[in-house]
Amino acid sequence: MKHWIQAARVRTLPLSVSGILVGSFYAMSQAMFNWKIVIFALLTTLGLQILSNFANDYGDGMKGTDNEDRIGPKRAIQSGLISPQAMKRAMVFMSVLTLIFAICLIYFSFKDRYLYYSLAFLFLGIIAIASAIRYTVGKNPYGYRGFGDVFVFVFFGLVSTFGIYFMFSKAFDWLLLLPATAIGFLSVGVLNLNNMRDEASDTKANKNTLVVKMGGAWAKKYHFFLVISAMVLVLLFAYLNHFNFDQYLFIVAYFPLTSHLITVYRNRNPKLLDPELKKLAISTFILAVLLSLALIFLVSDLILYYLEQYFN
Repeated sequence: MKHWIQAARVRTLPLSVSGILVGSFYAMSQAMFNWKIVIFALLTTLGLQILSNFANDYGDGMKGTDNEDRIGPKRAIQSGLISPQAMKRAMVFMSVLTLIFAICLIYFSFKDRYLYYSLAFLFLGIIAIASAIRYTVGKNPYGYRGFGDVFVFVFFGLVSTFGIYFMFSKAFDWLLLLPATAIGFLSVGVLNLNNMRDEASDTKANKNTLVVKMGGAWAKKYHFFLVISAMVLVLLFAYLNHFNFDQYLFIVAYFPLTSHLITVYRNRNPKLLDPELKKLAISTFILAVLLSLALIFLVSDLILYYLEQYFN
């Protein structure tokens, strides 16, 4: 069980649910909410992330990309802790389980009243599952051609945030594009950081990630663009939503994000980038949580409430 938990890469899971949180709480701020939708959206997203991690372990392991040159923690197939056959079975299991979660999510969102929406989201779910597998698995995986960033941005940014909101509202709110893009950028930032760390080994293994194609120097500039743009977009979203002063508590997450950017700027040794993966992922999750709470709570109101309870 310990080896399977390691293969699931638990540190990546909080990042994957960030869009679901923001989209759900944005709907809640407009008096639309259903816990069944939220629960199955979270389960679907987590299933998709775990499937992606299993597929990445299998694909890179079978292609020899995970080897002694790789800087990060050893993967399950690379270290022999899990056999390729067992990993393939786990991928099939997670694919089926994720699809079941997605069907439950679609049912509780649309039931029998929105057939076309149900079919569209079912198709989207199947595409997401296939894309999670095809990232590194197969003869010509798109992760080896530099398109991994697109998958992460679309599914863990736009689809995650917009999709859950649409399931509540049956409509698009284009203002939500700002935090959806921000979360997508930060999610891509985690992938980019991973690829910056593995640039040398990926180059030797012919894994042509975007970092390998553009080079380390441009990858750093790209990373700064992703993180700084995300911070600006969230601020713009708050401004356009007429946030009160105490709703800007999400800025707390900007401190570790800024510290992260300084570390990446000063970095000269790819090995030292590995701890930054967790820092960026957790910072993104904290940003999503604080922004979500800001959509439905005023800090000043909470303080007044507890003061009243205390003195009464």
